[in-house]
Amino acid sequence: CIFIRNGELMELEMTDKEYAGKTVYESRFTVFPGDVLALISDGVVYAGVGSILNFGWTWESVAEWLRKERKDIPFIITTEYVSVPDVVRTIKLGAIDYLPKPVRKEHLLELAEDVFRPMVTVRKQEKVLFHRTSPKILQVEKLARLVAPSEMSVMVLGANGTGKESVAQSIHLGSERREMPFVAVNCGALPRELAASLFFGHEKGAFTSADTAKTGYFDMAKGGTLFLDEIGTMSYEIQSMLLRVLQENTYTPIGSDKERVADVRIITATNENLQLAIKEGRFREDLYHRLCEFEIRQPSLAECPEDIIPLAEFFRERHSKELKRETQGFTEDAKRRMLTYSWPGNVRDLQNRIKRAVLIAETPMLDMEGLDIEIRQSGDTHSPAIQPLKDESLEKMNIINALKACSGHREQAAALLNINPATLYRKMKKYGV
Repeated sequence: CIFIRNGELMELEMTDKEYAGKTVYESRFTVFPGDVLALISDGVVYAGVGSILNFGWTWESVAEWLRKERKDIPFIITTEYVSVPDVVRTIKLGAIDYLPKPVRKEHLLELAEDVFRPMVTVRKQEKVLFHRTSPKILQVEKLARLVAPSEMSVMVLGANGTGKESVAQSIHLGSERREMPFVAVNCGALPRELAASLFFGHEKGAFTSADTAKTGYFDMAKGGTLFLDEIGTMSYEIQSMLLRVLQENTYTPIGSDKERVADVRIITATNENLQLAIKEGRFREDLYHRLCEFEIRQPSLAECPEDIIPLAEFFRERHSKELKRETQGFTEDAKRRMLTYSWPGNVRDLQNRIKRAVLIAETPMLDMEGLDIEIRQSGDTHSPAIQPLKDESLEKMNIINALKACSGHREQAAALLNINPATLYRKMKKYGV
């Protein structure tokens, strides 16, 4: 991808090298802004990150060129000259996010990981899924079990990072297609001009650069499940193409004259309001009804406080093994902070912070500094506040919230409230909890 910083271009290429479970990025510099367009045209660029103001040359200009040339290159704006109209205008032209300067490296890398997520992932064996126990997640699991044996198309709704793909996998594993592939497609990364080839495949010689035949996603998922993630980002042209296949249940690889049967079960996921997208003409209503025979809403992590500590322990153990670090658990302050934080990035946010904490830990007990999370803001209404018992008028509510967050575990709830278990038991009797 390309960064533009203070009038310089920094080309950033993704490699396959891995270090401590992280992708390594290589970079080099140039001082010619016009090289951006050349690099994009040559197919070198995967994504862009740039300043709005660079010697009078703007990312707005690049965005307009990308749209004109129909190049689906995601890019991120960075600027220290905060002009809200400029930022809004460029985002409307296609920027996927905005980072104020100075840019924090971890924020940039987190966005880069999202941008460089594989376009397609094929799973032919069961992935270990953590079993969560919060009431809202148990309801999701119940719905997934009910719909799994059918052939109904399922749409999973929920914010980024909530685990929508895990729901799709659980449906696949509960179906008669469980022994066949589960193919996950990141619709946000689909280049419009290559969509037909990617979905349906092509024959050798079908077009100029088709040196060999290529298998499409429908063939990859044959007999199994095709999971279309971020379906709300799919262009209108690709939507129309997909609708035809779902209506006729057949497709033809590019360059072939033989139709093939679309033997897949479709599951989709989105964090978008598709009803609004339909009203605005961005999403086809007929396709929506084809894809959403059954709807499941995946709750945010803040709605499932009972899962926070168990998930944190699960990720701690996983990343301790992965990073070869010796850890034993979390300090009580760290647990309290995790339970009172709103987790805007949901489960993915929790996992990233636990991984960071494991990596920099100097003691076996992970602390607040390692988690690098701020105290929950008073205006945040995503999760109930759990405070030490100081105000009698709030005691009952705080006790209920603490017990709920700890799945009824009294000792953990007492530690969370900074009181001993005997005191908690006495107060529970007092309030009839």
